[in-house]
Amino acid sequence: MNKQIMKMLYLERGRITLKTFITDDFLLYNETAQILYHETAKDLPIVDYHNHLNQHEILANKSFSNLSEVWLGGDHYKWRAMRANGIEEAYITGDRSDYEKFLAWSKTVPNTFGNPLYHWTHLELLRYFDIDEVLNEKSAPAIWEEANAKLQSEDMTARTLLTNKKVEFVGTTDDPVDDLASHIALQKENTGMTVSPSFRPDKGLNIEREEFSSWLEQLEKVTNRSIETYDAFLEALAERVDFFDEQGCRSSDHGIERMFYAAATKEEVAKIFSKRLEGKALTAFEVEQYKTFTLVYLGELYAEKGWAMQLHMSPLRNNSTRMFKQLGPDAGFDSMGDYLIADKLSGFLDALDEKDKLPKTVLYSLNANDNNILAGMAGNYQNSEIAGKVQFGTAWWFNDTIDGMEDQMKTLANFGLISNFIGMLTDSRSFLSFPRHEYFRRVLCNLLGTWVEEGKVPKDIPLLKQYVHNICYGNAKRYFGLDQ
Repeated sequence: MNKQIMKMLYLERGRITLKTFITDDFLLYNETAQILYHETAKDLPIVDYHNHLNQHEILANKSFSNLSEVWLGGDHYKWRAMRANGIEEAYITGDRSDYEKFLAWSKTVPNTFGNPLYHWTHLELLRYFDIDEVLNEKSAPAIWEEANAKLQSEDMTARTLLTNKKVEFVGTTDDPVDDLASHIALQKENTGMTVSPSFRPDKGLNIEREEFSSWLEQLEKVTNRSIETYDAFLEALAERVDFFDEQGCRSSDHGIERMFYAAATKEEVAKIFSKRLEGKALTAFEVEQYKTFTLVYLGELYAEKGWAMQLHMSPLRNNSTRMFKQLGPDAGFDSMGDYLIADKLSGFLDALDEKDKLPKTVLYSLNANDNNILAGMAGNYQNSEIAGKVQFGTAWWFNDTIDGMEDQMKTLANFGLISNFIGMLTDSRSFLSFPRHEYFRRVLCNLLGTWVEEGKVPKDIPLLKQYVHNICYGNAKRYFGLDQ
C-alpha cells in the first residue's frame, strides 16, 4: 500500500498521518486498543509520583537556552547510548559545546532501533516542539534551529513544560536534611500542579559509607541538636518526617542495592551506632542490623503519616571505577544486580505487618528476574485499608521498555489484580520526559486490546475504559491521597 492511499485512509478516519513512524495509532495494533487509547487514556492528567526533577528550577520557572540543555544534561540513558556508539566522552559529559553534543546525539539516534530511546526521542520532538522529522545527522541542524527558537517561548519554561502536558502531581526526591525552601515557596504559588517532596534517607541508612559522618553533621544542623546517641538520631529522623509531612510529602523512597533484614534489639543497634561514631569498623552483620531496625522504625512513622513507602531494589552501581573517579555517581555506569531478595524482603515487611504498622508499599526491582517474587510478595500483605495497598511497581529503569512494561503488567495480572495498579512514573531528571506516560498508556491499551482480540477477556468497552482510567490516573491519585 503506497503512502498516498495510507494517507487517504487515515483522513477518512478523521486522523492525520504524520511524516514519521509515530502515527495516531502508534503501538496500537487493534481496534480495541485504539478505542481505549483515543477515547480514555490519551487526555488523562498525569500523576508522576517518583522523579528526580529539580524543584528549584520549577520554582524559578527556568527557561532553557537550547535543546541540549533541556534534553541531554543529566540524561544517563542517552549518555550510555552515545558511549555504545563510540562517541568520545568530551561530546557526552565533557567540554564540547552544546551544539556539538547535540550533533553527537543526532549521530547516535539512527542506531537505537529497538531501544525505547528511539521512540522517546521522536515523541519528545513531536509533542513539545511539533517537529515531525526523524532525527539524524542530516536533519539535526534544522531541528536544532527550530527547537531552540521555540524554547524562547513563554510556553517552554520549566512549569509550562509540565502543565501543558497535564501534569497534576510531581513527586521529587529529597534528602531528609533538605530545607525544602523551594517546596515551601511553591506551595504559596498557583502553579497549576502540586509539587511534593519525597523522603529519601539513603545516606542515613548507609552507615558503612564514608559520607555518613558528614551527613550526620548536616542532620544535626537542620534539627539544631547534638546527635551522640541512637535515641537522639531516631528523634532527629522523626522530626524530619514531621517536617516533610507538613510540606505535603506523600511518600518515602529508598534505593536498596541488597535487600536486608537482620533482627536486632534497640540496645544492640545503639551500640552499633556508638561504635560507628567512635570511628570503629562495623561488620557486615552489624550494618544489616542497623539498617533493619532503622528502616522498620521509619516504616512505622510512614504508616502513621499515611505515606507510601517505595523500595527500589537491586541496582549495581558505579561499575566502572575509572569513570566513577572521573565523573562521580549517576553518570551512566550502573546496571542490575542479581541478589536474592525474597527471604529478607519478607522478613522486613512482616516485621512491620506483625505490628499492624506496614505502610502502603511499592516494590520495584531493577532485575526483571525478581518480577514473580515481587508480584507474589505483594499479595501476602494486602488488606481492606486500601485496594492494592502493597504494589508490584511499574517496570523500572532498564525494564522501562515495551517488553519490560508488558512483562511487568502480565506478571502483575497473573499474580494479583492489574485493575488496582498505580501505573507509570518517569524516574527522570528531564522536563521533556513526560511523553513516557503516553508510551506506557499506548502499551497498556494495546495489551488490553490484544487480550480482547485473543478472546482472553470480554470486549466490555466500559469496563476496559475503567481499567485504563484507573491504571493511568485514578489509582495513583487515590493511592497518594490526591483525591482528598
